Amino acid sequence: MSSMRAVVQHAFGGPDVLRLDEVPRPEPLPTEVLVRVHAAGVNPVDWQTREGAGMARVLGQPPFIPGWDVSGVVEEVGFGVSHLQPGDEVYGMPWFPRAAGAYAEFVTAPARQLALKPASLSHEEAAAVPLAALTAWQALVDTADVQPGQRVLVHAAAGGVGHLAVQIAKHLGAHVTGTASAGRHEWLKGLGADELVDYRAVRFEDAVKDIDVVIDLISVHHDNTSLRSLDVLRPGGLLVAVPAGVSPELRQAAESRGLRTSPFLVEPDGAALARIAALIDAGELRVEVEKVFTLDQATDAQTQGAKGRTRGKLVLRVAA
Repeated sequence: MSSMRAVVQHAFGGPDVLRLDEVPRPEPLPTEVLVRVHAAGVNPVDWQTREGAGMARVLGQPPFIPGWDVSGVVEEVGFGVSHLQPGDEVYGMPWFPRAAGAYAEFVTAPARQLALKPASLSHEEAAAVPLAALTAWQALVDTADVQPGQRVLVHAAAGGVGHLAVQIAKHLGAHVTGTASAGRHEWLKGLGADELVDYRAVRFEDAVKDIDVVIDLISVHHDNTSLRSLDVLRPGGLLVAVPAGVSPELRQAAESRGLRTSPFLVEPDGAALARIAALIDAGELRVEVEKVFTLDQATDAQTQGAKGRTRGKLVLRVAA
């Protein structure tokens, strides 16, 4: 059996539970493809799962290979795959929330959960896109059905999901407000944000009103952001609670004020990734990669990401 290099999580805990190992190379089943990974995205769910939260309940006990975002080249196709072939450059977020094993030299994935990589992006840039862009896309398009002229508030607008949500909301014709530290404001204006609030200087509910949709990427567990967001919504407005879902208390508080809430968990979606790739190649959507690490620096990447100060995304380079 062929082998490959992969970062393996051997226990729940700090970054030191991650180790670069030699493991068996996976083989594609029917309707799956084998992808030689060139780069893997690093997301908050990666280190949250490492610590025993995130998707730990889904993945079960270690050892397992972390990560979901991949960009690479199709190496082999399984029986039944009709739209991809060896040599195709692809990207995706396969299997989520089940294990994808993205921090590795090879992954297998259902072919329909991948899409052709945006031609204008490097593999490192493309690997930063899937989970963050699909989260933003599914929250704004599928869940909130944002329409032209509506007012959207994006919390944590400078982060991985946030900076893409700002652009997608703008593409949909919305008036976009974001919360971010002052140092990120000019950059976010360049991405299309209409208004920005420095959350360190002012309470956002004192500066924002008449919002149709709040994309909450922070949650009630951080300074009661979800509950405070109800104060900025118009009657009938919607709060999409991305990382922590909707507690009974939050739902009750919203309903008592004529407001709506929606929990959210991103899903693999090759068709949406194809639409996102088209936006990227048309110059309507940009992804920001703050830093690229090598595969053996996965612990450093997760440590930096967990500080919560990343502009855009962090990525692991797996192959040249």
